[in-house]
Amino acid sequence: MKRRLVLAVVTGIAATVAVSASPASAAGGVPHVKGGETVPVYSYENAVRESVWVQTPLDNDLDGVPDKIAVDIVRPRETAERHLKVPVILEGSPYYSCCGRGNESERKQYDASGTIVKQPLYYDNYFVPRGYAFVAADLAGTGRSTGCMDVGGREEVLGAKAVVDWLNGRARATYADGTPAVATRWTNGRTGMIGKSWDGSVANGVAATGVEGLETIVPISAISSWYDYQRYNGVLRAEDYPEFLHRYVNGRPAEACAETLARLDRDSDDATGDYNAYWAERDFRPDARKVRASVFIAHGLNDTNVTTDQFAQWWGRLGVPKKMWLYQAGHVDPFDLRRAEWVDTLHRWFDRWLQGLRNGIDREPRVSIETAPGAWVSERDWPAAPARTQRITLGNGDGTTGTLGGASGRAVRTWTDAPDLSEAAAVAGPNTAVAGRVAFLSAPLSREVRVSGTPSVTLRVRVDKPTTELTARLVDYGTATRVDYLGRGEGITTLPTESCWGASTAADDACYRDTAASLITSDHAIVTRGWQDAAHRVSLRFRTPLRHDRWYTVTVPMQATDQRIAAGHVLGLILQASDNEYSTPQSTGATIRLDLRGSSLSLPLVGRLPAPGATAPAVSAEPVPSTFAPPRFDPLVP
Repeated sequence: MKRRLVLAVVTGIAATVAVSASPASAAGGVPHVKGGETVPVYSYENAVRESVWVQTPLDNDLDGVPDKIAVDIVRPRETAERHLKVPVILEGSPYYSCCGRGNESERKQYDASGTIVKQPLYYDNYFVPRGYAFVAADLAGTGRSTGCMDVGGREEVLGAKAVVDWLNGRARATYADGTPAVATRWTNGRTGMIGKSWDGSVANGVAATGVEGLETIVPISAISSWYDYQRYNGVLRAEDYPEFLHRYVNGRPAEACAETLARLDRDSDDATGDYNAYWAERDFRPDARKVRASVFIAHGLNDTNVTTDQFAQWWGRLGVPKKMWLYQAGHVDPFDLRRAEWVDTLHRWFDRWLQGLRNGIDREPRVSIETAPGAWVSERDWPAAPARTQRITLGNGDGTTGTLGGASGRAVRTWTDAPDLSEAAAVAGPNTAVAGRVAFLSAPLSREVRVSGTPSVTLRVRVDKPTTELTARLVDYGTATRVDYLGRGEGITTLPTESCWGASTAADDACYRDTAASLITSDHAIVTRGWQDAAHRVSLRFRTPLRHDRWYTVTVPMQATDQRIAAGHVLGLILQASDNEYSTPQSTGATIRLDLRGSSLSLPLVGRLPAPGATAPAVSAEPVPSTFAPPRFDPLVP
């Protein structure tokens, strides 16, 4: 059933019907359920606004008392006056005080007495009138919380979990004056977590504890493994990154968290790039089997900040009801891409899993994918069911540019690491020799093919140093209009107009700047990228140095993707050593010899590549000027 969204600023409608004390999931005795969905009947202006501090089981600031999480709550007045119990939408974030949330970087605001008067984003404006409470928690060591931010670790996750426990009567909390705060007086405990970037990452982490009462999560552009966020298969993304993130969001005096900061520096182990106990603590994927909550993922297929393996490897492990949106932009919230459809879908998702309304959303196709700017399709699952992994040989071609498919003979390619070679220069002009890279091209496609899943390239190499970094890029050569995810807005342009999504007060309006897709016409585009430290080829837990007189097989996994390559276009594979844009190269200056006979590209394809010619086709591809600055040293952007 298509529902009509209310886009006007709503001042709130007071309920005139007696409210049952039963949970909203009863659906028959509450005024906010009508026609199988929740509707706005409660006053947002008159809502209860309060703050509590939830006690956690940890004390990582070592002050001798349990750390506390500051929680700001907006809930219908009827939960206090008429004993209505409602479910909760919870966002845990480190950004509420330091940096802001959403496209307009909104922060929490308080009145002179310390009472919350403005929550970032539209979740409270839209959902509180519909019979939900909205709870915004400052992660440990940020905002008004105590403890110390440990960047994806136990303090962060268990602190947010304690909020879910409190909502279900299993943890203690107090008001500012020290009096007990009891959540079970106004909530039925059914909790959903939501958030973009770091906020969505903590939702993944809390779900992986299996905490009871967490009924659903909506991770947007979120991390499922902090190692894979800060390391690319042993390749260092940026030096001192955990410490940088800690300082960026820290809300405590420096001396209070000096020990935590020292542990982040020591245990993250920049020197080796190894996966160790520190990273295992911040890897939620092995605990996917513990997840009880349903999961609704949203992620940009061209997100270069939180890369696509974060959603792909999480999605594939989940055994719960799940749904996913994939889109062509970068690190962008779907609220700023496809606003009406996103709010409608999110509303139905929360109604299903928090209000218990059987609205059919869990029986619809699981996956919605943007296949081209503004063109969306629905599918049953991901990767695409018809996709089959195909092994594609690396042919010798003309001896300079190789072919995808075809005979390699005894051909060898040799190049020396050029750490200053940019991505733009590496992928341009693939028919010419460029120092520091080698190129392979398919024949022009006779019909469209689709890459759906996780490609990789297996390389048989001999290296004159104990290790080298290896970089692979899959490129679509062909002119098309594409989402400009490398531009300043990562695929969107912010407009001067506004639209409103819920009820407002003088301090907290529900109106947000509209956006439009940012498009570019280009003669080529990166389909996916991948990186591998050769010394970590055997295991990410330890290094195995290479001997200069031996051949080794090294597989470079690329990021998951779902892209259609049009008929007439050419698919290219570009190989480099270190990459100075998406990582902090630890260049050894190695010279790499590549044996084409022992090397191949593994592609999850719908369709097939055409048979190659004896030589690669001529391709015109100019370097693309861009305002993009890869997020090497940036935090997870709000």
